[in-house]
Amino acid sequence: MTGDVAIRALRADEAEPFLALRKAADAQSRYLLYGAGERRTTVEEQARAIAELLGSGNSTILVAEAEGRDGAGSLVGYLIAKGGGAERNRHAAEIVVAILDAYTGKGIGARLFGALDEWARGAGVTRLGLGLMDGNVRARALYEKMGFREEGRRKAAFLLEGGFVDEILMYKLPSSIL
Repeated sequence: MTGDVAIRALRADEAEPFLALRKAADAQSRYLLYGAGERRTTVEEQARAIAELLGSGNSTILVAEAEGRDGAGSLVGYLIAKGGGAERNRHAAEIVVAILDAYTGKGIGARLFGALDEWARGAGVTRLGLGLMDGNVRARALYEKMGFREEGRRKAAFLLEGGFVDEILMYKLPSSIL
């Protein structure tokens, strides 16, 4: 544990705090797909999405939970790994990760990815992929530190603050298959 932050799997009954975390992360980061106030997901929709994802066998949601002064925990970061739905891509999972600004730079991202590697070995996931906006230097440094490599770009994939930005595609083949 780094400080008072634990990494664990999201529970199916945590749709409301998980959605609140996602909306808070959207509001803080210029590099996530959704901007502040843009995510229109309801708690009920989030609960259904969580249940579907967690029931697939090749997907997971990991969260970083900070212990508050009152002993109650609050979610401060997440990593979603969504596995493919067909036989030909069930071995592969796409990653989305976000950590609230107040908790960045504390090793939480590396711990989320470490837990992801452990989960992937047990789930039979042998390829991890993700995309990030060009210019997101901190995220790219973390992903490279965790063994991800660039495999290509999608030109002008995002419109950010009036300008087009490329999406950098990265992958990792966990050591179990190398």
